[in-house]
Amino acid sequence: MKMPKMKTRRAAAKRFTETGSGQFKRNKAFKSHILEKKSPKRKRNFRKAALVSKSDYKRVARLLPNG
Repeated sequence: MKMPKMKTRRAAAKRFTETGSGQFKRNKAFKSHILEKKSPKRKRNFRKAALVSKSDYKRVARLLPNG
């Protein structure tokens, strides 16, 4: 009898993408509202993608078994 397939957590799949080197790309937080008091430079930086930190990598990888 076959083992059941591992399912991807869809919420995580929408938020993270795996890079070619195996790291995970993510979007930055704090950019959706209350933007008036944030400087243009800071808001511009929110647009850049960031990588998941080493401490969170294992947790994210577990949510996305198929990459």
